[in-house]
Amino acid sequence: MVKLTKIYTRGGDAGETSLSDGSRLAKNDPRVAAYGDVDELNAVIGLARLHATGAVDEMLARVQHDLFDLGADLSTPIVEAPKHPPLRILDRQVERLEREIDALGTALTALNSFVLPGGTPLAAQLHLARTVARRAERLAITLADREQVNPAALRYLNRLSDHLFQLARHANDDGKVDVLWQPGINR
Repeated sequence: MVKLTKIYTRGGDAGETSLSDGSRLAKNDPRVAAYGDVDELNAVIGLARLHATGAVDEMLARVQHDLFDLGADLSTPIVEAPKHPPLRILDRQVERLEREIDALGTALTALNSFVLPGGTPLAAQLHLARTVARRAERLAITLADREQVNPAALRYLNRLSDHLFQLARHANDDGKVDVLWQPGINR
């Protein structure tokens, strides 16, 4: 006989949720919204990985793990002398993104126009992920305006959108099949 495990607690029925430290917040609080967008970003990257192979898939897998770290970071308020050291995004994770951005950039064709989201299925998914990363960054900054946020978490989100842009261009044959913006084309 298989025992079913319930995944619902009813604890959020009144519009609140628990943070990793046990405190409760409204589900529309900027902290909850920020890590919710990080969760959405992780799902969008999961979709992109359906089209990814090799080194690109490996990079995206690392990013997905980082995004769980980031969600844990954002769901844990910063307090002095915590009982248990919380999981936080580290500068070395940001630095890894920078190294990958630089490595991807060496093969990309030079840009002379803005790039429209599109091209290959993988590139289109990565452009979508990039926009969700930007939204998560905006919400994390909103949160940082109200209370302390790990600065490395903000840097990670900022760098991640650049990383996803580089990956999208890489997925478009290193930029050769990018869809370029043509100003005033429908005038």
